Amino acid sequence: MSWFIVHFAQIVFYFLAACTVAGAIGVVGFRSPVNAALSLLGTFLSVAGLFVLMHAEFLAAVQILVYAGGVMVLFLFVIMLVRVRTIPEEPQYLRSLAPAALGVGGLLAVLVGVGLWAAAQAPLANPAALRQVQGLPLGNTEAVGWSLYRDYLLPFEIVSIVLLVAMIGAIVMGRKEPGKEGGA
Repeated sequence: MSWFIVHFAQIVFYFLAACTVAGAIGVVGFRSPVNAALSLLGTFLSVAGLFVLMHAEFLAAVQILVYAGGVMVLFLFVIMLVRVRTIPEEPQYLRSLAPAALGVGGLLAVLVGVGLWAAAQAPLANPAALRQVQGLPLGNTEAVGWSLYRDYLLPFEIVSIVLLVAMIGAIVMGRKEPGKEGGA
């Protein structure tokens, strides 16, 4: 029992990592777009749990509010507007992509291996540096907010305007003209 208590954080990490990978496989593997979107929601929530384990509470909150909340609602609206029930099966197209998929998968495996090796060689970063603003110790959320709204206010506002324009454009493009109920 004491082993379980000592290694509880590792057990939770591996559980959340397995849920994240299973959700990502579900996003790609499910044929129904609604099931794939719900699997993506599970992936987002698992990643938020991983952020909490890394003491990045602000990123976990943003992950839940922005991705699990806003982006998933947007995805579900698109699925409902387009009315896609299932993805049609096209085996000829998938067969021609198999060699490319294996090559890209092998390249990604090599890149991940090199990245892990380089991370093992590098010295560990100081996590306390992420919680200081001008030498004063603050919490993680305060440090991110201070930096975001003081140092990066203009880029933050520009990104919000770009996202607003994109959302309005998607609504305009998704609207149906009166009298054209059938597809073109």
